[in-house]
Amino acid sequence: MANLSAYEQTFDAIKVAREQAIHHTRLARQFAIERRDLMQSLLDQGVSQSDIARELGVSRQAIQKMMAC
Repeated sequence: MANLSAYEQTFDAIKVAREQAIHHTRLARQFAIERRDLMQSLLDQGVSQSDIARELGVSRQAIQKMMAC
């Protein structure tokens, strides 16, 4: 009977971890959209992808990838 309780606790911990992972994935998607919108605003103002990349410390290709998502 003690093993069943241990199993139940483990399953409960897995469920909590899954819920947290789903929540964080949703947040990451929202932040990615916000980041893309902010970068698009800079591009619309005439800032180049190279300038954005330099300021953020990433490659121009990373900026292109972020904008494509």
